[in-house]
Amino acid sequence: MTCIDLVYFDAGGGHRASANALEAVIREQGRPWQVRLVNLFEVLDPQGSFRRFTGMRPEDLYNRRLERGWTLSFRQELKLLQAVIRLAHPRLVRSLQQHWLRTEPDMVVSVVPNFNRALYASLTSALPGVPYATILTDLADYPPHFWIERGQAQHFICGTPKAVAQAYAQGYGPEQVHATSGMILRPDFYRPLNIDRVSERRKHGLDPDLPTGLVLFGGSGSAAMLGIAERLKDTQLILVCGHNEALANKLRALPAAAPRLVLGFTREIPYYMELADFFIGKPGPGSLSEAVQKNLPVIVERNAWTMPQERYNTVWVQEQQIGIVLRSFRSIRRAVAEMVPQLDAYRARVRPLENRAVFEIPDILAGILAQAQGPEQDGASAAAKKILF
Repeated sequence: MTCIDLVYFDAGGGHRASANALEAVIREQGRPWQVRLVNLFEVLDPQGSFRRFTGMRPEDLYNRRLERGWTLSFRQELKLLQAVIRLAHPRLVRSLQQHWLRTEPDMVVSVVPNFNRALYASLTSALPGVPYATILTDLADYPPHFWIERGQAQHFICGTPKAVAQAYAQGYGPEQVHATSGMILRPDFYRPLNIDRVSERRKHGLDPDLPTGLVLFGGSGSAAMLGIAERLKDTQLILVCGHNEALANKLRALPAAAPRLVLGFTREIPYYMELADFFIGKPGPGSLSEAVQKNLPVIVERNAWTMPQERYNTVWVQEQQIGIVLRSFRSIRRAVAEMVPQLDAYRARVRPLENRAVFEIPDILAGILAQAQGPEQDGASAAAKKILF
């Protein structure tokens, strides 16, 4: 059986979610593939040395800062991180080479940024002929050295025309750049729920007749949700705090003039989006794509604290005219007052944005595999493996 490795990490949560969603669809489609999920940091630090010395995983540092909103210096820190990765490149390649030689995948697919140079170099040197593909889980690249590395004989799977154009600008041709209709979403975002919104809202103590906003800032929530809730005392809200129970308790304690539902971690985001009329949150590619799939116009923020790789997402919102981009959530009350009377017009612009990426990508991967496993390539790969072993 053909073995495909999906490489992810847990920084931000969207990378693991994309890998899990793609693996689930491949399994549902009955592809003759064995799909293995590979946590990059576990390969690079199999003994957990970083966690032993610091008490946390590398990605926990990133996630805790997102939770607290400490993102002002991320642009500079990203450059520092990339410099460290360049310095560590030989060691990263050696660790990954040993992993590929031990596990022998037939194809490697990355859904992580920053490490694609090391992943590609290690794979092609250890297992020549094994194809390598990068799926951008952002709406666009943030060059240089974020998603798209120049001069690699690999494939890129891009969810927007902007990302496709960026790959072409780096010297890649149509045979290496594959367009999809959006970002990867979990399959359950496509399954019809057929719920009665009136009765379901009432079940949760919500008024069925009031415009309802869903506030979501990823799996760890954000302190920004407190300010939003305080400024929208008279707006019906569903606030999803993820694993941040302390934040959930603070939100439950806030006085409000309109009903609100405060949730901790839930996998039922598609259901709660069905109960909402609009979305408020950070401009992450996953949250935006989920909201659009559920026909929700969006209100997001763009300022110095916005993650550098997410800034284009706010441009995309404006280009598609599917929401409002604020300089600060301090203006959220005005934005809601502007959006609510125009909900039908906003939804009319959201509705045509059909995203089937998670169902399109397996066909793209099948085409890449077929190209790589042609008679000449297959023979060259087998000969190279024989020399290596």
